[in-house]
Amino acid sequence: MNTIEAILTRRSIRRYKNQPVEKEKIDKILKAAMYAPSSHNSQPWHFVVIDDRETMNKIAEAHPYAQMCREAPIGILICGDREIESLDGYIALNCAAATENILLAAHELELGSVWIAVYPREERIRIFRELFGLPENILPVAMVAIGYPDEKKNQPERFKPERIHYNGW
Repeated sequence: MNTIEAILTRRSIRRYKNQPVEKEKIDKILKAAMYAPSSHNSQPWHFVVIDDRETMNKIAEAHPYAQMCREAPIGILICGDREIESLDGYIALNCAAATENILLAAHELELGSVWIAVYPREERIRIFRELFGLPENILPVAMVAIGYPDEKKNQPERFKPERIHYNGW
């Protein structure tokens, strides 16, 4: 699969087979995440891999849009380190780039995934901070649920030329 094909065919998958994800695939996904671009090449990210069923269920109970965690065999929590990057806005951008790499790498490895937003919602940040005992300098930004897909989605048409502007509005 080439890069453009991966971008165009990746979909948010919320239903998963009861099948574990191999550690080799998790490692490849995390390596791809760490190759994301970041402001000043600061690479302020940390990743929490969640493979404990009880913890995944707690996430589904606590986060209003994380019901798929009840089925997903793993989750990856993407966090930023305020001691490496002091501005939360840059942390969010850097971690978003890493999150997109996670989604695309999972797709390449024939896994399904879905992005679950945490930042900037304070109540969601608090949930993940408490659930994982995150230090104060660690900002949870997003989570990705990952597993072997138990659904297939078609590729919608999203290209909108009317939203393209050259050299000004």
